This record gives sequence, structure tokens and C-alpha cells, in this order.
Amino acid sequence: MIQPQSCVNVADNTGARKIMCIRVLNGSRTQKARLGDVFLGVVKEALPNMPVHKSDIVRAVLVRTSKEVRRANGMTIRFDENAAVLINKEGLPRGTRIFGAVPRELRGGLSALPMKILSLASQVV
Repeated sequence: MIQPQSCVNVADNTGARKIMCIRVLNGSRTQKARLGDVFLGVVKEALPNMPVHKSDIVRAVLVRTSKEVRRANGMTIRFDENAAVLINKEGLPRGTRIFGAVPRELRGGLSALPMKILSLASQVV
């Protein structure tokens, strides 16, 4: 789970390396984002000559968390870092590649937003 002021790594090839969460857009009063939640963030580190620049306000989907998630079969899954994928206003990923593993729990959402992320991911666990 992340909350405002949390720094998150970026797991795609848009040029951003780290973003800081400034607002969670999950519709709940609690300002904590779980796997698959969309949040607003500001780019803190970026590569030069790329489409995303430092201090840009972006939307992102949380794809990996350090906090463990319990599956229906009783197994828990946990990652080493918090990571997100940048998306546009329509909910499509801005990058063309996604680095690292993505959990299967993203598939359970109501929208087709995570399905495109799952199809771009190199590994689904």
C-alpha cells in the first residue's frame, strides 16, 4: 500500500524513474492505494530526451507493492519494491514495455485498464 508522499519506482519505458504519490483516486476516504489502484503523482527523477520530464503531473497504476497481498488459495505474494506504470487519461499505458513481474490480482478489476498492462508485462505471477 502507498499513500500521499510515498515515492514509487516506475516500471515502464516512458523515461520517468521515480514518482511521488500526491493523490489516490480509488474513491475511498482512506488515502491508500493497493494493487491496481490509480493515483496521481509527480515525476521526481526522469531520463533526458524522453516524453516524460521532471515535475510533470502523471496518472499511474500501482503494479507492485512491498506490502503482502493474500490470495484466495491462502498464499501471500510480496515484492521487494513499490512500482507503478504510467497511464494516460483514457487508462492506456503510456509506455510500450513493462519491466519486471506483475501480479495476477490486476485482472480482477472492473475496467479493461489492467488487461492492457498484463498483456505488455514480461512476467505475470
